[in-house]
Amino acid sequence: MKIFVGYASTEGQTRKICRFVADHLVDVGHSVELLDVDAAEGLDMARFDRVILAGSLHLKRFQSSLDGFVRANAAVLAALPSLFLAVSLAAAGDDAEDWQGLRECMAQFCADVRWQPARVEHVAGAFRFTEYDFFKSLAMRYVARQRGQVVDPHADREYTDWAALAAALDDWLGGSA
Repeated sequence: MKIFVGYASTEGQTRKICRFVADHLVDVGHSVELLDVDAAEGLDMARFDRVILAGSLHLKRFQSSLDGFVRANAAVLAALPSLFLAVSLAAAGDDAEDWQGLRECMAQFCADVRWQPARVEHVAGAFRFTEYDFFKSLAMRYVARQRGQVVDPHADREYTDWAALAAALDDWLGGSA
């Protein structure tokens, strides 16, 4: 099966997640094309059997390049079995209000781009202090403190559950997504 894995990443965790996804899919026997959606202009999406798209939430929005890619390819995407990986720090926790916010962000994105993926998985992201400027580092330390997290502002902290992600991929591949 030929699977397209497209992503938009701000600090790099979504890109890392998609590299893991691509490697996992190849390991279980699939052909994969992994591509940043910024470089996907003119890509013939009809040549794929399935599609996985991923983006990270920042201030309740996904990257504008992901939004543009989905809008430009909505008709083809609607015809393909699809999985959307929504990457966020909120997905690392179990706060009901945070999870409701994640569902609302996803619903707004789908309404805006006029496309509904067959399946959505929320994937925990990372604090990428090595990628932040001074002001973003301060803001992210504040976010961590509000969540009761102790972080080192000079080191990254990853929350992605790789085993759970692999299990979700296997389930999606085995299902009728």
